[in-house]
Parts: sequence; structure tokens; C-alpha cells
Amino acid sequence: MTLTQMFGFGPDGWGSALLLGALLTVVLTIAAFFTGAVFGGLVAAAKLSKYRALRIAGDIYTIVFRGVPELLVIYLFYFGGSNFVSSIARLFGSDGFVSVPPFMIGAVGMISGSYQAEVYRAVVLAVARGELEAVRTIGMSTTMMTRRVLIPQVFRYALPGLGNVWQMSLKNSALISVTGLAELMCTNQVAAGSTHQYFSFFITGGLLYLVMTSISGRIFGHAEASVARSFRRSFVRS
Repeated sequence: MTLTQMFGFGPDGWGSALLLGALLTVVLTIAAFFTGAVFGGLVAAAKLSKYRALRIAGDIYTIVFRGVPELLVIYLFYFGGSNFVSSIARLFGSDGFVSVPPFMIGAVGMISGSYQAEVYRAVVLAVARGELEAVRTIGMSTTMMTRRVLIPQVFRYALPGLGNVWQMSLKNSALISVTGLAELMCTNQVAAGSTHQYFSFFITGGLLYLVMTSISGRIFGHAEASVARSFRRSFVRS
């Protein structure tokens, strides 16, 4: 079989499967990133809280999920979670093994959230204290100050850090192949094992990851430039 046939879109080609795997990788990364944004925002708020218990809980979260290897977390949630669900199912009369859906475990937002939390926390601490005190002086409520002053600045300054977290999540999505979810890495492994063309498929997989990370980098770069221009225009008008 020639390379054209092997990577083609015909009945014997793997082109369609690789593109579908790449698409699933992007969807998986989006799910992990936005789930992580929720967790990250909550953890950052906890770590900035005036309550010591919340600060300790936030610290424990980031220490655990940034300190434990991502693959171990996936094993724990997928296989450990499946055992837990199976145990619950047996209480209701089920005798079989109940597997947790791989995509639910694939959306490893809790890992992404541990890194996003530190990004948000650092950005909030970087916002000028004087500016926040000024808006409080004019009588702006905490909710309005958060919506009109804090969140726009957090979004502006967090973009570079969030771009790095996105790229990390995109690459770490390859670890989900251990659950059997047919994302790009798993599809490459199956294709390479079926054809014994390991070098060709793994090089192709690496190139597809490079394409996705390059496009992502450009998107975040354009977003950073656009936000910076909007802030400059606001500064000039003021």
C-alpha cells in the first residue's frame, strides 16, 4: 500500500479517521478548558478569600492536581470511577461492570482548572489596588466593580497564561488514549498497529498536533492584540 492510499480517504485509507480523531481532540480540549475555567475561577476565589478554610482548600486543590501526574489522575478517575459506579450499581441488582464514559473523564477540566486558578489569582493580585479603591469611593457596588472593572482586566492580562494552559491541555489530551477514546493519539496507535507503519503514522500525528497548536497560538495572539487595542482606545477616550 502506497502512502497516498494509506493516508487517503478511500475505503482502505486512514485519512478520515485521522481527521475525526483530530476533531475529537479539539472538542476534548475545549471541554477540558472551559470546565477548567469554572474550577479555576472558583479555586482562585477560594485562594483569595478572607476565610482561612477556603484558602487552605484552594491550596490543597492546586497542590494535588498540579503535583500528581496527569496520567495517574486519568487512571484514578476513569478506572477508579468505573469501580465506584459498578459498586453502586451492584446495590441496585446489577452484576456487570459499569464503565464511566471516556469522554467524561477525557474532559480533564480539574487538571486544567488547577493551572487556570493560578493564572486568575496572579492577575487579580496584579490589578492596581488604587483603581479598585477609586471605584469603591464613587459608590460602585462589589458586583458592578467585578463586572465592569475586575473581569475585563483579568481577561486582558490572563490571555497569555490561558494560551499556555490551552496548549498544555491540547497536548495532554493524548493521555486520554489510555481510556480507548478515539482521539488523535489513539487513532494513530490503531492505524500504526494495523499497518505496521509506525514511523509514518506517528510522524503524521506529530504534524497534526503541530498544526493544531500553531493555529491555536495564532488565535490567542490575535485575541491578545485585539484586547490590547481596545484598552488603548478606551485609555485615549478617557
